[in-house]
Order: sequence, then structure tokens, then C-alpha cells
Amino acid sequence: MSDAPVYSSDPNFCAACRKSPCGCASAGKRRQPEPVRLLFQRGAKGSGVTRIERLNMHPSLKEKLLSRFKKRFGCGGTIKDGVLELQGDRRDALQTELEKDGYRVKRIGG
Repeated sequence: MSDAPVYSSDPNFCAACRKSPCGCASAGKRRQPEPVRLLFQRGAKGSGVTRIERLNMHPSLKEKLLSRFKKRFGCGGTIKDGVLELQGDRRDALQTELEKDGYRVKRIGG
């Protein structure tokens, strides 16, 4: 059993590497132990969002990645509960971009 903390009120605490200050932010991308999940989810009004789940990285790096995707595809997006969401069906383009960055991608549905 590890003595590493799981939660801390310290603003510099990183849940991914369980250290304060974060040790993974300086390392950039971390090795993904499992593939990133890419899925399209329809809303009640017929619109939908493309979701990128199980992306293990520091929250500030997720924000930078989301910003890059929003500019690249010219769409809106947000981060909800650690999941990146982009407006519209962008699975093909996102899969190409993520694989180019070295991530393994698993498409869920369709």
C-alpha cells in the first residue's frame, strides 16, 4: 500500500502524479497506459458533441490541448469532469490529430 496522498487542498497538488508541485507538467505528454476513448454523443435537440475521455494529463495541459483543437477545427468546446468536449462530429479529424501526437485512440460507437 502506497503512502502517496490521493487528495490535497494544496493548489499545486496534481492528482495524476500525486505530487506537489506537479512533476508531470514539466514532462509534457505522459505515457497513456490505456487508449483514449473518442465518442460522439447526440443531444436532445439533435446537436451533438465529440467527447475525448480517459486522457491522463495535467488539467492545464488539457486546457491547452482543447484550445488547440478549437482553433484548428473552428468550433466551440469545454472541459466537463475532466472530459474534453468539442461541438459537432469531429471523430475522424480528432483521431488523426491524437494519433499524430502519439496517443492510442479507441473509437466508441459508430
